Amino acid sequence: MILKNPIKGNLLVAEPSILNDSSFNRTVILLTEHNQNEGSVGFILNKPTKYTLHDLIPSVKSSFKIYHGGPVEQENLYFIHKVPDLIPNSIEVADGIFWGGDFKIVNTLLNEDKLSEDDIRFFLGYSGWGSSQLLEEIKIDSWLVVENKYKNILKIDDSNIWKNQLLKMGGDYAIWANAPSNPNLN
Repeated sequence: MILKNPIKGNLLVAEPSILNDSSFNRTVILLTEHNQNEGSVGFILNKPTKYTLHDLIPSVKSSFKIYHGGPVEQENLYFIHKVPDLIPNSIEVADGIFWGGDFKIVNTLLNEDKLSEDDIRFFLGYSGWGSSQLLEEIKIDSWLVVENKYKNILKIDDSNIWKNQLLKMGGDYAIWANAPSNPNLN
């Protein structure tokens, strides 16, 4: 079901109409903050980079994938997780999902092999919108807002999440879900 008003914890599914947007084409974003007056923040769930955590931080002995979180502050590393009992200073996004926390502790947990990729996901950059900007983009059909119904969003198949979200909506969305990523190849 498509929602009218986003709240943190919702998913933003890129409308097929934004095919020419290289940052957001075929993306699904976990909305980690939404405030009409201050703006919104989220992370793209389905754009892995070619980097691992160890590539970016050699002191971390982890080959966890790094995802492209969005076009803002791409030189910064962010993370979401489901282990607030292990990572202090986390911000709750929604039931069972948390954003940020003490990275020194994350570093230690990774080096002691106490975190799995089902526990935490890392992003370069984030997706951000100024006050009411996201609502305007939703009004002009750039985004579909849906409830996050995944028990663990960190375990999703990132290669098919956009397609699967469109298939759930049915109708014309199902047609777009099966369209090639490059229409010129059709």
